[in-house]
Amino acid sequence: MATLDRRKHRERVTRLLRQAPVVALLGARQVGKSTLARQIAAARTGPVRFFDLEDARDVAELGSPHLALEPLRGLVVLDEIQLRPGLFTALRVLADRPRTPARFLVLGSATPALLRQGAETLAGRIAFHELPGFDLAEVGVGDLDRLWFRGGFPRSYLARDHAASGDWRRDFIRTFLARDIPALGPSIPPATLERFWAMLAHYHGQVWNGSELGRSFGVSHTTVRSYLDLLSGAFVMDSLQPWAENLGKRVVKSPKVFVSDSGLLHALLGIETPRELMRHPKLGASWEGFVIAELRHSLRARREECFFWATHAGAELDLLVVRGEERRGFEVKRTDTPTVTASMRSAMESLRLTELDVVHAGARTFALAPGIRAVAASELLTAIRPLGAARQRPTT
Repeated sequence: MATLDRRKHRERVTRLLRQAPVVALLGARQVGKSTLARQIAAARTGPVRFFDLEDARDVAELGSPHLALEPLRGLVVLDEIQLRPGLFTALRVLADRPRTPARFLVLGSATPALLRQGAETLAGRIAFHELPGFDLAEVGVGDLDRLWFRGGFPRSYLARDHAASGDWRRDFIRTFLARDIPALGPSIPPATLERFWAMLAHYHGQVWNGSELGRSFGVSHTTVRSYLDLLSGAFVMDSLQPWAENLGKRVVKSPKVFVSDSGLLHALLGIETPRELMRHPKLGASWEGFVIAELRHSLRARREECFFWATHAGAELDLLVVRGEERRGFEVKRTDTPTVTASMRSAMESLRLTELDVVHAGARTFALAPGIRAVAASELLTAIRPLGAARQRPTT
């Protein structure tokens, strides 16, 4: 199958391998970690050794990890490290050797929170890089609608047609729940977790309400929260934390939840064609989640720099990005005629925004009011500058 050049991720991981003895490349299953690791290995000089921790032969060879890994030089790749977290103890010893004879690239389908033992064992010796699905900069704005509908998983996005893409996503969901989640430890029946995940798809883009979800699902709010944490830890759910700075207003203090990949969202909702998506009640929420993910890529914003803001009086902002003194706001509208609202003006004043962009589905980027622009989604790559870059003049 053809693939896309993921140069920015390849360069980032290569740079981290020069800086740290152990680099963790993390991301959802099937997002392309192994392919990227092989591209990185192919560009290196010197020996390279791969271990696939789903291969019984490699697992057997690593039965005595120090004996297996200590003689190796160059680059050593350990794929699906979450299946053998005990290896982190051996890596700590090997990472401390003089002159660092080997660098270790570990690939994992679980967040550092789920790999907490390993992350703590290797504190000061490990660097992390998260690999998402394809983004707009990689596929090009001409394929924006395809990326939105199919999502960024390589096999889904590159499938021969929408039907094949949908088949892949449905197979992924079944395999993920039946095999991958149990491998992380929890003994939750796949059917139970599938019903919960499908329910979350209907809450996509909404504020988390564990009590309501628990009642709907027939379990406690702590149980549904543990389910959410498990799916988030496997990179298939995401959340946006609320901005709760004391502004003299009563603000929403629970996170918003999103299915991480728009293609998986559509599969969970039973949406099989772009035409069905245009008629679905979750159209706006799907568009919002997709655009917010693309904005984070364009801004080069870290997860901990991104928030949403909402007051109990009704004012809200879809995305607030804060880095140092810079505060940038974003509204996402599935319309081609965006206008300035009272909520936007309240956000500008209350949050002391340096600027506010309204990302819309129309064709033009233009000024709406002082400090407020309407930005066409098709111009995200050129109209949205990274955090810290010089401010642009509004397009008129």
